[in-house]
Amino acid sequence: MSKLQDIVIIGGGAGGLVVASVAAQLGLKVTLIEKEPKLGGDCLHHGCVPSKTLIHAAKVASLMRRAGDYGLPAATPQVDLGLVNDHVQSVIDRIQVHDDPERFRDYGCEVIFGQATFIDSHTLRVGDDEIRGHRFVIATGSQPFVPPIEGLQEAGYLTNLNIFSMRQLPQRLVVLGGGPIGLEMAQAFSRLGSKVTVVERLAQLLPQEDSEIADSLKAVLKAEGIDIRTSTTAEKVYKQDGTTIIQCDGGLSLEADALLVAVGRRPTVDNLGLDAAGVKYDTKGIKVDRCLRTSQKHIYACGDVCGPYPFTHMAEYQAGIVISNAIFRFPKKTDYRVVPWVTYTDPELARVGLTEQQARDQGIEPLVLRFEFKDVDRALAEVETAGLVKLVTHKGKILGASILGPQGGELIHEIVLAMKTGAKIGDISATIHAYPTLSQVHRRTVNTWFGKKLFSPATRRLVKWVNRLLP
Repeated sequence: MSKLQDIVIIGGGAGGLVVASVAAQLGLKVTLIEKEPKLGGDCLHHGCVPSKTLIHAAKVASLMRRAGDYGLPAATPQVDLGLVNDHVQSVIDRIQVHDDPERFRDYGCEVIFGQATFIDSHTLRVGDDEIRGHRFVIATGSQPFVPPIEGLQEAGYLTNLNIFSMRQLPQRLVVLGGGPIGLEMAQAFSRLGSKVTVVERLAQLLPQEDSEIADSLKAVLKAEGIDIRTSTTAEKVYKQDGTTIIQCDGGLSLEADALLVAVGRRPTVDNLGLDAAGVKYDTKGIKVDRCLRTSQKHIYACGDVCGPYPFTHMAEYQAGIVISNAIFRFPKKTDYRVVPWVTYTDPELARVGLTEQQARDQGIEPLVLRFEFKDVDRALAEVETAGLVKLVTHKGKILGASILGPQGGELIHEIVLAMKTGAKIGDISATIHAYPTLSQVHRRTVNTWFGKKLFSPATRRLVKWVNRLLP
């Protein structure tokens, strides 16, 4: 006999867990279905958590080699990738406690593991069971996109799904894709000791970022010894005497001990029975309105499966919109005007709002302010001086910002808050920033504009006149 629930959630990642937790604690009859045998989703097991843990381990290895920069004896780390990934797993295990199924069952939420498939718009099948619901939330996330390259499947490859379980460090690693995942892993494995080559088919790394900032990061990565091939397309992959050969256009042939495919992600809509449910979708994911309702008004979606931003923090934000609409029945729409994101290379690249070019494409002639970290005292003290802040402004308002620098992901939030609250660059200039901190870079950046005004010929004449007038 099928069960009738108030709300049924498909997907036990960030978005699904937030909705399930709130709905169950409010006393609704809730079923949470996850096809994998554990909760937490891609972010915890194959994405944000393991990648940032690995990146930090690689940073430590880099600092050991750079110890001479700090007046200490340099050391060459003996890297055992198996031990590094054991550490990665230990961090996952500690966080996994918060996503224990029993925690959600204690809230009154039914937790089921298995593949959920719609039979009709109000009924799911999981194994031999049928579950009926008044409302549904689809939060199945995304998965790696694997391009149709000749021989790739036969030769074998890595993705974010299996790279964190590797036990042996590859001597030579080729990374297909110059986006965030590709560059983060390229730098991490390079610092751990692999010889890394990045292959990107477009002319610019991180094509969604400001070109000046992306080119600055490219220079940093190349200086670390990473071979970067932009405007290059992999056409064929095959094995030869245990070595992976990647043939690219232009006659380029690369040899690798491991090949990482990081060319993008695709929404997980397979085997959900969306057609049977009458839910519209395409290659970009499930189609939703600003209330995150699908073509079936009682079925909602959030996170990577519907986009438009493939970030865990976006899934959590969208979960809040779903909670308002599907649980409290209080109409609320998404607002994507101020969305930050970070590429966790070293230095980190953080971004919010418009780039300089995007502003011009909208017919705005922006005032662009820049300041380099090499002139920030705290960055000098820590010998982390690569990068800059680039503010895109218009009539005193901040339209966007790109930060390439130490702890860029932390620093971006002052700008995020300023944009969200409508603060102007003058408010940042007037705000006292503790010395010596990296966050002083914001005040220094906006003061490049106020400094020009302050020391202009007109201001100098005014000051002289006032001082002659008032003894």
